[in-house]
Parts: sequence; structure tokens; C-alpha cells
Amino acid sequence: MKLNTVCIIDDDPIFVYGTKVLLNYNSSFCSNIIVYENGKEALDDLRFMLKTNKEMPEVIFLDLNMPIINGWEFLDELKKMDLKKKIGVYVVSSSLDKMDEEKSRKYDMVIDFISKPLTANKLQQLLVATEGKSL
Repeated sequence: MKLNTVCIIDDDPIFVYGTKVLLNYNSSFCSNIIVYENGKEALDDLRFMLKTNKEMPEVIFLDLNMPIINGWEFLDELKKMDLKKKIGVYVVSSSLDKMDEEKSRKYDMVIDFISKPLTANKLQQLLVATEGKSL
């Protein structure tokens, strides 16, 4: 199963670049990549997509520590949205705090917590796992 749209929400340009390279290299993962530098940009655009019946991303790679609206605030707002279909969220963080991983699991839309960096091997595992779940 190839995803149509994947969203990266992260303020680290090196992580964003590396993730885009991995996603583009593994062209069987997705067709489109949307990037936001913070949770506010992403929420504003997702709300617009919802309001205008545009296709929403199937998967989001979400950083926790960002300016303006962080990953936790983004998740809190996302769960309030009246989504027509589930968006799978992978929290991708450099946090070593086990509490962050535990907290992320309390959100229904979070599929997994991934420690940075995202690797080609991990991306392949996600592709296999995503094929087994209906988003």
C-alpha cells in the first residue's frame, strides 16, 4: 500500500531534509510530502484542508520540541478535529525522556514513538507496519 501524502512537522531543517531524502528514495512509501516548521502552521493548513474537503495526509511525522505550538499541543488540537478518517502519527523526537514516550502512547492517533534519527531501515519497518493497519 502506497500512501498518498505524508506530513513532516519539525523545525530542524537537517531532520526534514534527511527524512525527505529517505521518503523520496523509498518511493513506494508515499507520493507527496508536506512540511511544516511548527504545529501552528500544520494545524492551520489541516483545518483548511478539512474545511475545503481537500485530501488530508495519511501519516504525520511529528517532532515534540518546536516553537509556537509544540508536538503535545498539536496532538491535543488534532484530537479535537472532526476528521473523516484517521491520521496515523509517528512521534519522532530526540528526547531521551521515557515519560515522553509513555505520554505519546496515551494519544489514540499515535502509532509509535521513534527516537531520532529516522533511518532507512526504520522507515521500511514503518511501511510494513502501516500496510498491516488501516488508517
